[in-house]
This record gives sequence, structure tokens and C-alpha cells, in this order.
Amino acid sequence: MHGFEELAPATPSTPASGPWHRELNRYHWFVLAVAALGWLFDTMDQQLFTLARNPAMRELLTVTPGELPAKDVVDFWGKVATSIFLVGWATGGLAFGILGDRIGRAKVMLWTILLYSAFTGLSAFSWDIWSFSFFRFLTGLGVGGEFAVGVALVAEVMPSRARPFALGLLQALSAVGNITAAFINIGLGHLEGEGAFKSLPMTSNPVQYWRIMFVVGTLPALLAILVRRRLKEPEQWQAEIAAQKQGKKAGSVAELFGDPRWRKNALAGLALAFAGVVGLWGIGFFSYDLISNVFRKRFEDQGMSPADITKSLSFWVGIASVVQNIGGFFGIYAFSYVTHWIGRKPAFFISFIMAMFSTMLVYWSLDQIHEIFWMLPIMGFCQLALFGGYAIYFPELFPTRLRSTGTSFCYNVGRYVSAAGIFALGLLTSHVFSQAKGYEEPMRWAGVTMSLVFLVGLIALPFAPETKGQPLPE
Repeated sequence: MHGFEELAPATPSTPASGPWHRELNRYHWFVLAVAALGWLFDTMDQQLFTLARNPAMRELLTVTPGELPAKDVVDFWGKVATSIFLVGWATGGLAFGILGDRIGRAKVMLWTILLYSAFTGLSAFSWDIWSFSFFRFLTGLGVGGEFAVGVALVAEVMPSRARPFALGLLQALSAVGNITAAFINIGLGHLEGEGAFKSLPMTSNPVQYWRIMFVVGTLPALLAILVRRRLKEPEQWQAEIAAQKQGKKAGSVAELFGDPRWRKNALAGLALAFAGVVGLWGIGFFSYDLISNVFRKRFEDQGMSPADITKSLSFWVGIASVVQNIGGFFGIYAFSYVTHWIGRKPAFFISFIMAMFSTMLVYWSLDQIHEIFWMLPIMGFCQLALFGGYAIYFPELFPTRLRSTGTSFCYNVGRYVSAAGIFALGLLTSHVFSQAKGYEEPMRWAGVTMSLVFLVGLIALPFAPETKGQPLPE
């Protein structure tokens, strides 16, 4: 098997004891490493975009004197670009999820890695807001497709007892991708502040650091070489494809919604994912904007120059991303142990409650620099723990022939709604809780209000099946 020992049995006849990782052989570790790296680089790309969004908008937008203040224009078009990215993410997730069931997990993983790497790099050459958004849409296609095929691959290759822990580790490493992006942002922002990009070869104009961030985002393409040479399709999937002549069609959307069991699981999973996706992309990742708004006023009051304010905000936003995602790493991996002890549904229940109140805490109370170091890790722990649950739980809801399709439906369809949900935060800030209506800090009120989205997950839980200790459905 490409130089690796044979796979361990997928379902041991007797329960194993000891640490879960003792059940993995070399090929198991290889599959986990490839899938984890693919998703790690995927999330690095997501976070690079989140951190580069406003600097890119400031350079690409031309504001005519007399229009809206520059900050309002930047904020609006930043939300537009984010929404377009999420629409691409959802579209790619659905399309590649179906292809993952029909033509293979490993093959589709290769395509998605190449896709998001290539168009992340091309984003660096954007010349206006529309070219930037177009490249982000195409990047989103690859970003959305990678998750479903990756978790399906790992779920089908791993021994049963090790499966939830391996999937939890895969998702936890996504936080490492976010942290890597934050350090890239801090480092390149510092170099730009020192004038390092004013005289690069082959250009007569200074290069903004956000462009270089996207060039760095092409590196995951190297992983595709490893995927192509070594990774094989899971034996479960190969057997399922061989059985298609008996009337079972892989990646069938008609069967996913025609069979009452799979339809119920898909809709319940969608509601669970909707709450977490909107909570993270519509609120959690806008904590960086909250920090910029709060501390910009403080730095201005201290008499700092605009250049020093920009440099300081870049640094503290990067630090915020690091500590928030460190919390997220531990939250995701903690979920895999909590769900092992008490079950999937109780773990989700606790996580939704914690995510809601920790998000409210940050948006209502964060006011001092030192609070970044404890409030944001708590929010990251609670919000991202849910995503550990999605990686573990969604593959357990569907049979092999529909696993990638169903997982992708749950995880990605909610992004269409969250693309609009991003504007909900802006509308709440500019209209419902505007300063004209007497609200001194509108974004705080808007963030607290939107935190109620986690209640959607709680409402959906009674309709979701408990899968703890059960084999993957067939």
C-alpha cells in the first residue's frame, strides 16, 4: 500500500483499551496528517482573508470626496467581499461534497487544495474590488470542498474507537492554521511599517503587505503533490462504488432528501451548523473590528500619529487572532473528549450555551488591552468547540455513499444564510443601535443581540440523533 503497512481493522471485534492513538498504524497517521494539513492550510487561507480584508479594501477602493466616510465604505465593501467568499465556500462545498461521494475522497481533496491555493495567490494581483471578490469566490469553492471530503476520508479509514479523537484532532489543527495566519499578519505588518516593501524588484510602487500574505497562501499547493503520490481511496468507499450496480447511487441528492432518515439528519445537522457558522463568521471573527474600533479611539486620545495607530492596531489585531485561536484549539480538542464521556448531544448543548454567553461577554465588556488575553481565548474555546463537534458528528449521520454529500450539506448550506447574516451585524450597528438613536457603542449592542443565534442550535438538538458508540451507518 504505497509503502505503508496494511490498514488496521476499521471496527475491532473487542473494545480496545489504552490511548486511542495506539490503534493507529503508519497509514492511519499518514491519512490523518494529509487531511489535517489540508484543512489547516484551508483555515489559514480563511484567516488570511479575514486579516487582510480591511487593508485590501482601503487600497482597492476609490472614494469620491463627499461620499460616505472612508471607514463606512471600507466596512461595507469588506462585508460584501466576505459574503461573496462565503457564497463561493457554500457552492464549492456542495459541489465537491457530491463529487467526493461519486469519484473519490482523495481525488477531490487534491482538486480542492489546488483550487484554493491557486486563487489565494491570484488574490494578491487584484486591481479593484470586483477582481478581488471574484478571486475570493473562486478561492471559496476550494475552501468549501476540502472539509467534507477530508472528514469523510478520515472517518472511513480510522478504527472506530479512534475515529472521534482523530476527527477532533483534525479540526483542532485548523486553529493552528488560523494562528499561522495571525503570525504572518503580524510579521508582514511590522515589515511594512519598517519600509521593507517600498522597493521590491519588478515594481516601482510600494507593495502593500496584504498582497504578500496572499502570495504566501499558495504554499499549500505543495501538499497536493503528496496527496497525489501516496493517498488512496478508503476501502469502504471502494466497496460502495462497486455496489452501485445494485441500485445504490453515490452522491445522490435525491436519496439524501428522499429517505426520511437521511433527510431528518441533514436538516438537523444544517440547523446545528447554521448556529455555529453564523456565530463565528457573523460575530466571532468581527471581534477584530471591535478591537480596532475600541482601541483606535484610545490611541487617538493618546495623541498617536495615524501611521503609528495603523501599526499598533495591526499588531493587536494579530495578537487577538492568536489568542482567540489558541483558545479555539483547546476547545475543539476538548469537545472530542467531552463527547466521548457524555455523548454528542449533551456536548453540543453545553457548547452552544457557553458560546452564546462568552460572545456576549466579549462584545459587552472588552475595553482594555489586557482583556484580550483572557476574554478572547474563552470565546475562541467556546465558539470553535462546536466545530470540533461538526467534524465528529456529521460523518456519523450518513452512509458511505452519502457521507461527503450529507456532511457538506450540513456544513455549507448555512453559509448562504451566514453570507447575509454578515450584513445583519452591520444593519444592527448602523440602524437599530445607531449613535443617532442614543447608543454610544452600537457594535457592542449588535454583537450581543446576534449572539442569540446560538439558540438555533439548542432548538435543533432534540431533532438530532445520538450517535455515541454507534458504527458508521451503511
